[in-house]
Amino acid sequence: MKFKKYGVIIVGTGISGIYAALNLSDKLSVLMLSKRELTLCNSALAQGGVAAVMDKDNDNPELHIKDTLVAGQYKNNLDNVKILVEQGPNDVKRLADVYGVDFDRNADGSLALTLEGGHSRRRIAHHKDTTGYEIETNLIEQVQKLKNVSVINNSVLCRLERENGVFFADVIVNDEKGGISHEYYCSENVILATGGIGRVYAYTTNSAIATGDGIRLAYDLGAKIENLSYVQFHPTAFADRKNQECFLISEAVRGEGAYLLNCRKERFMPNYEPERKELAPRDVVSACIMEEEKKTGSNDFWLDISHKDPEFVKNRFPMIYKNVLEKGYDMTKEPIPIYPCQHYLMGGINVDGKGATNIEGLYAAGECSHTGVHGKNRLASNSLLEALVFSRLIAEDINSHSEKINVSEMEYNMPDPAQFTETLPEGIVAEVREIMQNAYFVFPNYPEAEKGLARIKQLREMLERGNYKLTPEFVETKSLVTVAYIILTEVLERKDEK
Repeated sequence: MKFKKYGVIIVGTGISGIYAALNLSDKLSVLMLSKRELTLCNSALAQGGVAAVMDKDNDNPELHIKDTLVAGQYKNNLDNVKILVEQGPNDVKRLADVYGVDFDRNADGSLALTLEGGHSRRRIAHHKDTTGYEIETNLIEQVQKLKNVSVINNSVLCRLERENGVFFADVIVNDEKGGISHEYYCSENVILATGGIGRVYAYTTNSAIATGDGIRLAYDLGAKIENLSYVQFHPTAFADRKNQECFLISEAVRGEGAYLLNCRKERFMPNYEPERKELAPRDVVSACIMEEEKKTGSNDFWLDISHKDPEFVKNRFPMIYKNVLEKGYDMTKEPIPIYPCQHYLMGGINVDGKGATNIEGLYAAGECSHTGVHGKNRLASNSLLEALVFSRLIAEDINSHSEKINVSEMEYNMPDPAQFTETLPEGIVAEVREIMQNAYFVFPNYPEAEKGLARIKQLREMLERGNYKLTPEFVETKSLVTVAYIILTEVLERKDEK
């Protein structure tokens, strides 16, 4: 079987994947695999902004480091936090100065920085309430100009094997008519930038592609996976309860003065957090909502910014305003219903300060990686900063040891997809999501986790032993089962941790 060889293969086209490509040497041939269209990713959904010390008169790196450690319950990798905070401002500056990202600005031209939960200073650079989309689309425009970069849309990496220092990839490509074909690529350098694991839950803010594929592929290769049970549940997702993908109400809404209300429309956060109130870190706010639910016996909660100037709200949060208005709520006049929802993953494929895994040539960036910068709970808007800083460091590391590499061919023996003939049973993914929702939502439910893990093990063994057709559905199912297995195993192993 012939494999087309590239200098670097990047799996995922969110901000971490795109920014890595932009920082790689133009002497390297680069292949980018996009699971769907380029803009369908968690990066493009990011609303709040990117956190960095840009106002040195009123802020400093030590404060940003401290806020990050407090939010992460001091479970952070301090060395990598320092890298994040100290190098981050230069990457944010590059977004504006080099790549044309249109951050909101004050009348004097300075960045209009906002405040979010857990931050002691205004340090969130933003573009209205669609910062991720603004960054993503600008970077895509730039990467499409690069002659050394090829992008394949609607491509799913289904198998990744390694021999003699080379990674061999079997990629499923979907055509416009719904058919699939297999294409084969190889490289000595692979960057996994595949995003989060949100679709392992019944309700998530994540996009449809967030199925943990990169984590599963790395795990199967023997890469170290760490702290996958460090899952963040955002306190203010729109309480639809009808759709699996829940619309997020940005942290920045509370940063601009919104109140959290219980079922009686009473403000309750000051009862739990007298100093930080609504601006406590996300895990704290979600936990407080769960406690308030026990007290009131109701899961009805509200976010209220109607006491602010209506024009300010519309101009500051145009996308959120439009979306909740379509749901029947005018946030300038009334509270909007919210409830915690799976949002982010702090753990993942373990990497060092250069984004490298324990397998030579394999890197991970963004949400699928575990740099340790977030600790046990991510500080708001540190995710885009992490995606930028560590993907650039990966590119710099690859550049430092790679010579000019053009597209060529190699031969490698990989089983023919045609030999896989069984049809995948229906209902596996729905069952996994129900298990995870019952076993670990905000707090672990240990009896449910034990029961759920036993069933997940059965499903995992079935998928491993079966001869199922290599389809995108099989890839995602196997990934979700593997992710659930790792998370619940960790949850139970840490049962007695405080």
